[in-house]
Amino acid sequence: MEADSKPKKSGARLCCVCNQNRAALKRPKTLEQGVFYAVFEEEIHQVILENQLFKPGERIAIGASGGKDSTVLAYVLSELNRRHNYGLDLFLLSVDEGITGYRDDSLETVKRNELQYGLPLKIVSYKDLYGWTMDEIVKMIGLKNNCTFCGVFRRQALDRGAALLKVDKVATGHNADDIAETVLLNILRGDIARLSRCTSIITGKDGPIPRCKPFKYTYEKEIVMYAYFKKLDYFSTECIYSPNAYRGFAREFIKDLERIRPRAILDIIKSGEDFRISTTTKMPEQGTCERCGYISSQKWCKACVLLEGLNRGLPKLGIGRNQGLNSDGKKDRKRDSRTPSIESKQCGSLEF
Repeated sequence: MEADSKPKKSGARLCCVCNQNRAALKRPKTLEQGVFYAVFEEEIHQVILENQLFKPGERIAIGASGGKDSTVLAYVLSELNRRHNYGLDLFLLSVDEGITGYRDDSLETVKRNELQYGLPLKIVSYKDLYGWTMDEIVKMIGLKNNCTFCGVFRRQALDRGAALLKVDKVATGHNADDIAETVLLNILRGDIARLSRCTSIITGKDGPIPRCKPFKYTYEKEIVMYAYFKKLDYFSTECIYSPNAYRGFAREFIKDLERIRPRAILDIIKSGEDFRISTTTKMPEQGTCERCGYISSQKWCKACVLLEGLNRGLPKLGIGRNQGLNSDGKKDRKRDSRTPSIESKQCGSLEF
């Protein structure tokens, strides 16, 4: 308190947002100087306004895992909604993958957030939706390819939960680091379908429940700082099944680049935004899963293919870019080469 009472030194730099308080932070990515909380929150507010992420009266589900990103997103959106009168009805939406010692603990954090922020919480589980938990899946397939199952199931589970809440959009905590990693991964995989949309701040516009990323330009480092100094209640343990995930290698590379040149993360995102897909490139055609009604570029969506493999004791049936099933449950070896797996498609139809 004594520091606040001292007169400001002449020539001291002032916050670039309020122009009143003395700057306490110089942001490496922009070289702006300001009061950290004010700069952090104002940047997110401007991203929301400039990209028209929300409309007054909308119901918004915040994807809540209990981790730093989703916890900070829930807190900041609640604050900005009140401060700037967005007029939004906010909800927390969590997915219970069934990972003992990880998700059960993180969901306890989300339940505390529900009370702390006064936001209703909805939890959907793999067990209820698919009849399997990730613990059971890993017992069958091991630690290789388990992230494929989890990623496919989680995307669909979020849409199912959002449909139950009758929301207009889902807001996720994907930050700038995440998006830069995804750009690199899609280049390394040659995944043109994903590369063409992975930097979009709103995805699934053609579907019933679009998703948006208010943290698109927010660095992970600043999210951690915000959570720490605000003393937010969040869960910080990594998933016990993902130590060797392919994304982890891209993450380490991004961190190395950031240390050398902090703007590298934003530059990679800008590069992803400026990519132009050749008009001669054949893209997957959007359709509907014949089995469950979910959006798919195949007769069966990826989730149904993976579930069929699990239920038949053939867990590797749906693994790989060229694996598929016909409507009779047999492998489709004559699959059109123009159409990659459902992992490259956004969530859409919810007529299950």
